[in-house]
Amino acid sequence: MSTESTAGRSTAQEAIELDWEHPTPPTDLIFDDGEPLESARHRIAMNVLIASAIAALGDRPDSFVGGNMFVYYSRNQAMNREFRSPDFFVALDVDGTRERQGWVTWEEDGCYPDVVVELLSPSTAQVDRTTKKDLYERVFRTADSYTFDPFEPSTFEGWHLTNQHYQALQPNAEGHLWCEALGLWLGTWTGSVQREPPTGTCEWLRFYDAQGNLILLPKAQERSRAEQAEAQLEQVREQLRARGIDPDEVLG
Repeated sequence: MSTESTAGRSTAQEAIELDWEHPTPPTDLIFDDGEPLESARHRIAMNVLIASAIAALGDRPDSFVGGNMFVYYSRNQAMNREFRSPDFFVALDVDGTRERQGWVTWEEDGCYPDVVVELLSPSTAQVDRTTKKDLYERVFRTADSYTFDPFEPSTFEGWHLTNQHYQALQPNAEGHLWCEALGLWLGTWTGSVQREPPTGTCEWLRFYDAQGNLILLPKAQERSRAEQAEAQLEQVREQLRARGIDPDEVLG
């Protein structure tokens, strides 16, 4: 082959390379497939988890808590409409003040959820325990992953990513599982939430602090603060009475 023809092909190849651009991520992303959660209890369970996590992470503006949101992690996945939406997730070291319709990793500096919870149902349990669990382990590298059936609380399981593979978490004496990413326990709480169940109580998944204390939800925190303030005020009243002073004259 002549030097001239070789040079010509090199020039043509350079022109092709200059014209080529890296495929850009799709912009026509879908954030709602119109599919509701399995039941009212599943919906409430998701909201309870979100409220519990927000209450626990209130002093961390670098965190985001989401539920039933699409996570986009590759161009092919987006183009093929392979939707993946964890029922609940937490992402750390991100801008927690941004508004989001979904979690788009290429808009999040490549960050993935650090904690994921899937709420099992008869129609989703198989996929949640296999396909989605494998995705969280191998692609997302999610540190802590859990599954829980609101109607069958004994199914509660969790895994922590160790050496790039999930290792099953062992429950403590209360049946709670440790969440290394958040420094919290995740476990069940018995009660009624938003009239669910219609009668009696059932098990809900909630966060507990490192000492095992239940993280109160926002309304319960407000009640607790009001009760503490009232108790402190009554203590002051008792002290005034002990000194022979009418507390109503001093405190009004």
